[in-house]
Amino acid sequence: MRLVTWNINSLRLRLPLLEKLVADIAPDVVCLQETKVPDPLFPAEALRALGFEHLHYQGMKGYNGVAILSRHPLEPLNNLPVWYEKEDCRHIAARVHGPQGSVELHDFYVPAGGDEPDPAINPKFAHKLAFVEEATRWFAQRENNRTILVGDLNIAPLEHDVWSHKQLLKIVSHTPVETAGLESWRQTAFVDAMRHFVPPEEKLYTWWSYRNRDWKKSDRGRRRDHIWGTPDLVPELSAMRVLRDMRDWDSPSDHVPVVMDLAAP
Repeated sequence: MRLVTWNINSLRLRLPLLEKLVADIAPDVVCLQETKVPDPLFPAEALRALGFEHLHYQGMKGYNGVAILSRHPLEPLNNLPVWYEKEDCRHIAARVHGPQGSVELHDFYVPAGGDEPDPAINPKFAHKLAFVEEATRWFAQRENNRTILVGDLNIAPLEHDVWSHKQLLKIVSHTPVETAGLESWRQTAFVDAMRHFVPPEEKLYTWWSYRNRDWKKSDRGRRRDHIWGTPDLVPELSAMRVLRDMRDWDSPSDHVPVVMDLAAP
């Protein structure tokens, strides 16, 4: 099974990029974040035309939004928590019934957190920290078997997940309180599947700011996007790619897709 996670930064705007991505790499399942489309306007017919007969999505106008597109049957998970008491379309989950058996799949878009890394004066940062803490508690209280968690988690946890560890320690997405919180969440049940393939001492990025025009030359990136899996899935992890070249496509997202291949153990 080939799985992709991508913060598409507007599904309707970047549907042509998604079409090209699907033609190029033929994914079985695509998890999207920041779809920015309310459910009545979701382009279901266009996505089914790409081969994704099974769709699960939750969106709102102009902000947030998550979607799972699948060639295999989906069984949506209901009764998920309302994080931070906000119905703001940041998490969906489904059981994917694929040829290798079923996998529980969670698609997250964690709040970005604003600019000031102080929850006392920045409610957006307080929201982010509370969201991560609530998710940590929830996963710690449940059984997590054959489970994959993907998405734009908006935190770059490791030293080489950012272009400059020292310069970004006080920048939202790499502050110690965020990275410690994300690590606590991961340790509830998961292996960092991307770092299963790329050692922690090697640089690994998935996002480059729009403000950085010559992004490739300066390479001031961060790894905001993640794929985690429970240990029982590690034998099935067969390959991983970050599609950096898509950052140079016409009207790109500031994030690039991450591709994970799972093979029968």
